[in-house]
Amino acid sequence: MKDRPQRILIVDDDLELRDMLRRYLTEHGFEVQALASANKLDERLRREPFDALVLDLMMPGEDGLSICRRLRSEGSTIPILMLTARGAAIDRIIGLEMGADDYLAKPFDPRELIARLNSALRRQSMGAGDGHWAGSNVIRFGPYVLNLTRMEVLRDDEVVQLSSTEFQLLRVLAGNPGRPLSREHLLDRLRGREYEALDRSLDVQVMRLRRKIEEDPSNPRFIRTVWGVGYMFVADASE
Repeated sequence: MKDRPQRILIVDDDLELRDMLRRYLTEHGFEVQALASANKLDERLRREPFDALVLDLMMPGEDGLSICRRLRSEGSTIPILMLTARGAAIDRIIGLEMGADDYLAKPFDPRELIARLNSALRRQSMGAGDGHWAGSNVIRFGPYVLNLTRMEVLRDDEVVQLSSTEFQLLRVLAGNPGRPLSREHLLDRLRGREYEALDRSLDVQVMRLRRKIEEDPSNPRFIRTVWGVGYMFVADASE
C-alpha cells in the first residue's frame, strides 16, 4: 500500500506567500492546507491530522509565537517551522524557546523550506534504533525512562512532553553516555549539514530540554556542558 502524502498546514496572513507555498509543496508531493490567521487553527487541528505546521511569526491577532507556546503547553508535539523576518535573530531564538522545531528567515528559497520540513518530519518519525544503543530501546536515568520504540519519556509513569527535536536531542545524547559530543556532531544529527556550527538553535534546544528533565537546569545532572567541545550525557550522577 502506498504511503499517504504528508500533510502540512500553513498559517500566514500573506495571501501571495500562502498560495506560492501551497503550489510548491503540492508539486513536491505534500498535501497542503492554508489559513490566513489562527482563528480556525484549533478547529482544523482537531478535525484533521497534520504532520507539520508552518507558522508565520508576525500575524494580526494571535501571532506565531503565541500559537507555538500555546500548542506546546497543551502537549502538542507536531513539528513547527517558524517563518521569521529577515535578520530578526532574536525572534528566531525566542521562537525556539517557545517550542518551535526550526525557523526560516524571509525571504527564503522554497527548496530550503522543503529541506527543513523533510528534516523535521524525519525527526518526528524516527523511532527505535541507533547504532550506539547496543540493541536496547529503553534507557533509565534518574527518575526517567526513555523509550525509543514508543518515542516517549516517562517520569513516575507520567509522560514528559517533549517536542520532536527535544526528543531526538535526548536520544542522541543518551545513546552516547559519557561521551562528549561536539556541537557540530549534534547539529548534523539533528538538522543536517546545511546548519552552521555556531547556530544558536542547538544551545536553545539544550536549554529547553534541561528545563524539562533537570531539577536544576543551571546545574545540570544529566546533560553536562563540556567547555570547548559541546555536551555530554551522564546517566548516573556518580559518574
